[in-house]
Amino acid sequence: MTRFFQRVLTMMALSAALLDTSTVAQAAPPELIYVGTQAGEIRALRFDPADGRMAPLGAVARDGAPTWTAVHPRLPVLYAVNDNKAGEGSINAYAVDRATGGIKKIDEAPAGGAGTTYLALDAGATTLFAANFGGGSASSIAIEPDGSLGALVSTIKATGSGPHRRQASAHAHSVTLDPSGRYGLVPDLGADRVFVYAFDRASRSLAPDDTRTLALAPGSGPRQLVFGADGRHAYLMNELTAQVQVLRWDAEQGRLAAVQAVPLSSQAFQGTRSGSAIAISPDGRYLYAANRGEHELQVFRVHPDSGELTLVQRIASGGQTPWGFALHPSGKWLAVAHQRSNTVNLFSIDPASGQLANTGQAVEAPTPVSISFLK
Repeated sequence: MTRFFQRVLTMMALSAALLDTSTVAQAAPPELIYVGTQAGEIRALRFDPADGRMAPLGAVARDGAPTWTAVHPRLPVLYAVNDNKAGEGSINAYAVDRATGGIKKIDEAPAGGAGTTYLALDAGATTLFAANFGGGSASSIAIEPDGSLGALVSTIKATGSGPHRRQASAHAHSVTLDPSGRYGLVPDLGADRVFVYAFDRASRSLAPDDTRTLALAPGSGPRQLVFGADGRHAYLMNELTAQVQVLRWDAEQGRLAAVQAVPLSSQAFQGTRSGSAIAISPDGRYLYAANRGEHELQVFRVHPDSGELTLVQRIASGGQTPWGFALHPSGKWLAVAHQRSNTVNLFSIDPASGQLANTGQAVEAPTPVSISFLK
């Protein structure tokens, strides 16, 4: 199929999705949750942010290995990785029918490496970033104005290793764009590094710069990074040590510096340490972290000046192995994907204290690992 006809079909699919949205706009339907799984399917849930009710809609796609999903901030478009560990991974784009929760594949693009495990978009939704865990690389892919995928623009393959058995080679685990939009930060579990790549918004390309790389303690296993609301601090989840590091960010120089390290594991814990997800509340006052080793969630207060963290709450996550979670844009809800117990659990958030409360809701999903809210 030529690119021209592919684009026509894409526009038709998106137009249909937008039409469906307009016809039900007055009914103000609940929102949607999409769940990436290790079971070869994407699950959908209906979500009502007014009362926090989740209702399962079942599998909406069975296409490759869609372990990680992301949503377009303005259009009814869902992106999902194809986590191909045997060969080069890819990314699928789907048009979303908001009325039914169904999705229809509209496009596909190469991810530039094996084992694609993470997606993120820039603020303008013109570029999609992919982390290829198996290949140890990070890529940038163009996004067209209609939300479909364009060309694979750049791929940077890292090198490095660490002392842990899982650190024989580089393993890029995520990509985060800094608040200025000038740098892409890539925590690499295998190399014990946070690579800082220059990002050119005009060309949508990443460029390596070894002088900006932050080296971590051997065996740390960095997994995910988020920026605080002030833009001066970043928070790094180290998977292998189950530790959150507070980092100072110099936006002018594009450099990170260590400020504080906070352990997630309790002093009595004798099992395998494993940190997974991390997120900042919309108002920037609280940080949320998942302690996969002890099946719990933790809440930290963020100091407004120093950026340092103070523990506020430890709470059971409601299932086994909290692999990933997502905060609702309102800051009132947190949904957790439990990979081992096959459930998505919902927590409410107290806006004053930031503390979590288990709502008791648990929706079945096979080996869920990532969650995306679509308004």
